[in-house]
Amino acid sequence: MTEQKATNITWHKPLVTRAEREQRNKYKGAVLWFTGLPSSGKSTLAHEVERILFDRSCNTYVLDGDNIRHGLNKNLGFSPEDRKENIRRLGEVAKLFADAGVLVLTAFISPYQADRDQARSLNEQGRFFEIFCKCSVEECEKRDPKGLWGKARKGELKEFTGVSAPYEEPKAAEIIVETDKYNLEECANQIVLCLEKHNIITPAPKHKKP
Repeated sequence: MTEQKATNITWHKPLVTRAEREQRNKYKGAVLWFTGLPSSGKSTLAHEVERILFDRSCNTYVLDGDNIRHGLNKNLGFSPEDRKENIRRLGEVAKLFADAGVLVLTAFISPYQADRDQARSLNEQGRFFEIFCKCSVEECEKRDPKGLWGKARKGELKEFTGVSAPYEEPKAAEIIVETDKYNLEECANQIVLCLEKHNIITPAPKHKKP
C-alpha cells in the first residue's frame, strides 16, 4: 500500500457520473491491460484493437510502456522497485481514463502478478480485462524488433524480463491471445468479441445478404 503523504485533502464527488457518460456513449469505459514478454506483440495488438474500437465510435487511448517512460515515468528505471511504481502510476491513470468513459488499452510488460492485481483492484468488477499475450521465448527472440533480446543475452542489458528478470504469467486472465499461433486480425477479433460478450460494447450490426 502506497503511503498517503498529502494531508488536508478532500475527495470531491463529480457532478457528471460514469453512468451518465456511458448512457450517452452507448458503451462502457474499461481497462484493457495487455501483458506479456518483450516482443510478444502487446503494443501492436493494443493499437490494432484501438483502431477497431475507434472505428466503431468508441473513445479510446493506448498507454504504451515506452511512451509513458518518455514523460510521466521518465524518472523510473527497471529495478523491481521502479517497475512496481511504474505500474502503480499507470494503474491509477488507466482508472481515471475508464472513469471518464474511455476504453483505455495499456501495453506494458507488467511482469509481476501482484502489481497487475493491484491495478485490477482499482476498478469496478467487470471493468478490467487482463489480456495475456502468450508467446514463446523462442518466437519473442526471433522477432526482437528493437534488438533488446540480443543485447540482454550478451549481458549488455540488465534487469531484462525473460533473461535476467522474471515474468509471472497471469493466473486468471480474462483473455489469452496466442500471438505466436494466430495472426494480428484473429487476435484482435478475439478481444473485441470478448468485449461484446461482457456488454462493454454492443455487437457490430450484421450486414444483410442481398
